[in-house]
Amino acid sequence: MTEHDEARIGPNAILQVAAALRALEGDEVARQCFDAAGLAEWLDRPPEAMVPESTVAALHQQVRLQLGPDRARRVMLDAGERTGAYVLSNRIPAPVRTLLRLLPPVLAGPLLLKAISQHAWTFVGSGQLSIQRGQPCLLDLAHNPVIAGEQANEPVCHWHAAAFEHLFRALVHAESSIREVRCAAAGDEGCRFELRYR
Repeated sequence: MTEHDEARIGPNAILQVAAALRALEGDEVARQCFDAAGLAEWLDRPPEAMVPESTVAALHQQVRLQLGPDRARRVMLDAGERTGAYVLSNRIPAPVRTLLRLLPPVLAGPLLLKAISQHAWTFVGSGQLSIQRGQPCLLDLAHNPVIAGEQANEPVCHWHAAAFEHLFRALVHAESSIREVRCAAAGDEGCRFELRYR
């Protein structure tokens, strides 16, 4: 598969990691991570279109390698929140935001889940996201390309979790929470997130 055939992910998976690295770790560490991922040019000239999923994987994995678990977790959570904030402001029309905020969580939650499911490819590339409604709601991500080939002692998909949590807190219920309880990087069959929003 060439870069042109490869599945793609939205550029915020790169842009917001750069912003989080600079804010929390400084420019030198940000450049170290981008250099190690082979993406130095994107730190100076950020991508404006969808990017190959392998480049997202390379950067996210280098953040974890260069910073270690605790610092990387902080950076990726911040990057996920920034991504959620961008999507909220730029990808969800104002009338839809207003409607979701006016509806009770029992109605707003399923509507937002449907929208996430329809646009999941912008977050997961060639991965497959499936949703099981309930308490908690389960979001299962199979073949997550962002952590392909990675090994960890605990779940590491903080960027995904924080992005989704930000959207639910802003649009459904302020105390919404999402937690990754299984992770392919930690040896599980796939990545599973538990979502509670009411």
